[in-house]
Amino acid sequence: MGADQKIARRSMVLASSVLAFSLLGSPTPVAYGQTQTPKAPSEKPAKSIPEGTMTLERMGEIIKLLDKNAKSPRAGIWQFKIEKSPVIIITDVKANRMRIMVPVRKAAKLTAKQLKRIAQANFDTALDARYAIARNLLWAVYIHPLSELHQRQFIKGIGQTVNLALTFGNTYNSGLLTYQGGDSRGILRRKLIDKLLKKGIPI
Repeated sequence: MGADQKIARRSMVLASSVLAFSLLGSPTPVAYGQTQTPKAPSEKPAKSIPEGTMTLERMGEIIKLLDKNAKSPRAGIWQFKIEKSPVIIITDVKANRMRIMVPVRKAAKLTAKQLKRIAQANFDTALDARYAIARNLLWAVYIHPLSELHQRQFIKGIGQTVNLALTFGNTYNSGLLTYQGGDSRGILRRKLIDKLLKKGIPI
């Protein structure tokens, strides 16, 4: 197992500290005192949800479809795996924000060349997801208003974020189209996004 794989495996331990990593930069818990147990997902979730009506309950249902072993240590927070990559989702209902996070590697080990490629990818191949550095870690992240999310958009956001983590050091690509005019010419990874869409939206 490589060093970066070990970092990714241990990153789930960071979840306890990440819980206090508010979307607004506040030291208070992201869930703003929500201590109630999250509702169990229904066995037959709706096939679609109108844009602007995403809820924590519906989000939990979708996540369970993507990974039946997903955990929710606190209301509005989930930990699960996609393609063996640890995924953390943090929401803030009060501020109507959500964040998808996938740890990539320790920031201290990034070279100047890698930092340049990260900046280039954020312009043309990362698209809706982004590389970011926080707490001495490089993350792949996707940030969006919570209630405005459509379920397909949510699933695509997860796919893009995981793709960015998986393609670090190679194509630095989220798996969708490449924005023209940039410096990156990576291989697209649309396959993972299509797989998640099929799994997360039952026909």
